[in-house]
Amino acid sequence: MNQQDKPLTGKIALVAGATRGAGRAMAVELGAAGATVYATGRTTRTAVSEVGRATETIEETAELVTAAGGEGVAVPTDHLEPEQVEALVDRIDRERGRLDVLVNDVWGADHLLDLSFGTKMWDLDLAGGLRMLRLGVETHIISSRYALPLLTRRPGGLVIEVTDGTKESNRRYRESFYYDLAKNAPIRMAYALGEELRDLGCTAVSLTPGWLRSEAMLDTHFKVTEENWRDGIKQDPHFAISESPTYVGRAAAALACDPDVARWNGQSLSSGQLAREYGFTDTDGSQPDAWPYIRDAVNEGKDVDVADYR
Repeated sequence: MNQQDKPLTGKIALVAGATRGAGRAMAVELGAAGATVYATGRTTRTAVSEVGRATETIEETAELVTAAGGEGVAVPTDHLEPEQVEALVDRIDRERGRLDVLVNDVWGADHLLDLSFGTKMWDLDLAGGLRMLRLGVETHIISSRYALPLLTRRPGGLVIEVTDGTKESNRRYRESFYYDLAKNAPIRMAYALGEELRDLGCTAVSLTPGWLRSEAMLDTHFKVTEENWRDGIKQDPHFAISESPTYVGRAAAALACDPDVARWNGQSLSSGQLAREYGFTDTDGSQPDAWPYIRDAVNEGKDVDVADYR
């Protein structure tokens, strides 16, 4: 490919939380567009995080980035440890001298959800709830604190705060006190950072996938694979609106490649919305738009055709 085919050639990205799911896909798609991607996380080929999945590692993510046409660099990092994040950014500065894209995708708290949905806040485990906020909110703050001085050295830098749900959809209570806070916070962080980055010529947005067919969603919750995921519709008909991680990965890459990305500054964006804006599709050629479907079919109970939303 030539540089026109790889518009992010020479650009440096940090995907914080790139072990699996949306983070991995965003790292790979940024690499496919030519970027050098530093992929961080806690699960490596020699250590497993509290998430408890050894099946995906940051080394594998980096290899996938390189195979896609970029350069992947795996750096084991716990984003709750400021000194580790500071060392990570110092390394990027030393090796590349710049940072163009920061993706704050750290989560790693699915194991804390348990059966918390529908449980009153005062009946939830306090330690687990606070841990969720640390993993889903504090990590993003620490990453931005150390990465933004490097990213803002030149105009054009982009921060993507990854969450679950749009600003509109998250106006509804997410039926779990700590989860609601954890998933609304990145939306507000993107707005706040957008205000602070604007006069430096940089941009911050929040980005959400729809119903993500993550590795755990496939092999743990629905007992299917990406190849036969439609079998999961038998268990839950709404699964028909689900999307592969590649879809939100392509959304992130489209934003990073857009010379006019500042028009989105501070906004809450979704993969489905951006697919229609930029023209990319999911791996099957469709353009699922999960959040309007969830609003209409799930929240409002309307009789709709899923085909109208993909």
